[in-house]
Amino acid sequence: MIPRSLPAVLALMFSSPLWAGQQTLFSFVRPTSVINVVTQDTALPQYNAEQTAQGEVLRRVVFNPAERPTLQLTAQTGSWDWSTGQFLTLRLQSGMDWALSVDVVVKSQDGQTLTSRIDVPSGPAQTVMVPLTARSALSQGMRAGPPMPWNHEGQRLLLTSSAGAVDLKQVSSVSLSIPKPNVAQSLLIEKVGLQDDDQAYTAAYAGLIDGYGQSTRGNWPDKIVNDEQLKAAASREHQHVQAWLGERGALELDPYGGVLAGPAFEARGFFRTEKRNGHWYLVTPDGHGFFSLGVNAVAADGGRTYVTGREGMFKALPAPGEPLAAFSGKGNNDDGNASSQGRGFKQGNWYDFYAANLYRSHASPCPAQVEGQPPGACPAPGVDTDRWQTQAIDRLLAWGFNTLGNWSDPALGQTQRIPYTLPLAIVGDYASISTGMDWWGRMPDPFDPRFAMATERAVAIATRDHRDDPWLIGYFADNELAWAAPGADAKARYGLAFGTLRLTTDVPAKRAFLKQLRDKYRNQQGLSKAWGIDLQAWELMEDPGFEAPLPNPEHPEIERDYQHFQEVFAQTYFKTIADALKWHAPNHLLLGGRYGVTSPEAVKACAEFCDVLSFNFYTLKPQDGYDFAQLAELDKPVLVSEFQFGSRDRGPFWPGPLELPREEDRGAAYATFLTAALEQPMIVGAHWFQYLDQPASGRLLDGENGHLGLVAITDVAWTGFVEAVRKRNLLLSEHLAKQLGTPAP
Repeated sequence: MIPRSLPAVLALMFSSPLWAGQQTLFSFVRPTSVINVVTQDTALPQYNAEQTAQGEVLRRVVFNPAERPTLQLTAQTGSWDWSTGQFLTLRLQSGMDWALSVDVVVKSQDGQTLTSRIDVPSGPAQTVMVPLTARSALSQGMRAGPPMPWNHEGQRLLLTSSAGAVDLKQVSSVSLSIPKPNVAQSLLIEKVGLQDDDQAYTAAYAGLIDGYGQSTRGNWPDKIVNDEQLKAAASREHQHVQAWLGERGALELDPYGGVLAGPAFEARGFFRTEKRNGHWYLVTPDGHGFFSLGVNAVAADGGRTYVTGREGMFKALPAPGEPLAAFSGKGNNDDGNASSQGRGFKQGNWYDFYAANLYRSHASPCPAQVEGQPPGACPAPGVDTDRWQTQAIDRLLAWGFNTLGNWSDPALGQTQRIPYTLPLAIVGDYASISTGMDWWGRMPDPFDPRFAMATERAVAIATRDHRDDPWLIGYFADNELAWAAPGADAKARYGLAFGTLRLTTDVPAKRAFLKQLRDKYRNQQGLSKAWGIDLQAWELMEDPGFEAPLPNPEHPEIERDYQHFQEVFAQTYFKTIADALKWHAPNHLLLGGRYGVTSPEAVKACAEFCDVLSFNFYTLKPQDGYDFAQLAELDKPVLVSEFQFGSRDRGPFWPGPLELPREEDRGAAYATFLTAALEQPMIVGAHWFQYLDQPASGRLLDGENGHLGLVAITDVAWTGFVEAVRKRNLLLSEHLAKQLGTPAP
């Protein structure tokens, strides 16, 4: 029996382990000695434990509606020594008919904390394993780990991630909380324990990927089990694509995909933008309205994943000398950016599952060498590049797309079958600024003359072979730069200003900011008064690590100064790129910065110097991603340069930034998003991210392993999704024709 007084008492008990290396610390069901229990907005409503439908006996804890209802366990005296433990284990079950998110916090006497969030599914109980040192799927080389719970040696296990650190020799408390429940939520708990080995954790990642690059932890329609099935799927799909291409030929489109119906625009030989009847349009070289339906990353190298150091994760890697070993290579993506921090297995040997599957799908059997046959009669395994390029473009056109999005194979754009876009990747030894985001790196310093030199070089290279190509729509100015930090607070909003002021005066942006302030305030007295600080000497602002004040209503000049600096910063950045592009490629569009996290100043400057604003929206509708009323004031066309919907039921473990419950939901979500985009007069295109699913074991760049694609890692199209996408895409020409024929209000 467990007393209900606060603090209450619970058991400290050592029992036989569920498997080797595990010991029970606290029992909620059979107490034998005491610990302290503190409840905050929680309750133990029943005097006794209860039996579940599966025959287990657990104790109900109710988490009441509050900011953070918490159940905290502490030692009766002193602290606990968990130095031999590797995992905190909890036998838990959701007491509701739905999943619960439970936060676990372990604290040590020195104030350090280790945190983990547990997604407890509905259904029977499982043993949750929380690593007592920071560990996650990312430490195994991938964004998201395999599906949980899973059965191991007769136990239903749920492995979680953890962050932070504690002194395991002096653990002071363990807390369980449910953040902000709207109604009372019940959690059933049996016991808390320690696991002193990582056998189960290692087993969770062992043999996880099969020889085709698919997860071994699930089954789904079109999962490939042998080469014959793979070839049959390729042949069957080829017939469908050819039939759909015939249907597309009946549409009234110009060679670039522009809509022939409705009033024409002036033909100028290259893609451009024009506003008509209150709507913005892209206009094809032949002078017809065009809505860019694109796909990102249409390339044959997207199936590469690191294998060095985690060979046990893969069930069937080719041995050296075997034919499929030709699809291996070496790489290093330990670039120091935030995207690589905390990630394991980010360099060494990689294997390309997608390329190997392309070879399996289309390679003809090579006869055995016979006497008199010349050496090399059987070619080395490889991707039939011409065949793949033809197939990729056939698919896009058959599915109703009309644009190659960013990071697509440049050779596809040279086929003169489909319009394309290109990235401008500006790299160099110029100064940079941390805004607190830094996912793909720090912000380039546009005040640094070396940035202008790097821009000139990058633009010259990117435009060299495309200057007179009418099939090229335009160029993107890099991708998802760190214009701000995530979050709504002032430190995030003005991350660029704060980050600049923390630097030394060796950084040109810092000198530019200080000049702006000196020109305005003349001396430290003027600045001190305007900012409400006591700056004893101007030189103190020049020191590295200077912490600028937060904006506040009593001193509005602080925010005005930050805004002005960030606006000049963005203007300098985009003007530098625009000037270079006008010189090297005056006929092509500058398509904006593909914003992820941004600021109003950056968007305004982009509208001033770019032809199009581009945003990566991971939302159900584009209107959920930005305030289009604010964008309307800039009166500039908008391109959705990335959007996506994913699920966890087709192999890759990460659903992407926007998760849906099932694969079957993706088609409807795509249709809803595209319909909303077409209803927004500023939007001139939407590009899906991406062509191919990412490797389930994580891509080379950053370990992302998302079900994002139109096509699986096996090169088999996701039939239901593709058919839904095609159905919605084919309504585009009808929509544009009607829209173009509508007179201005």
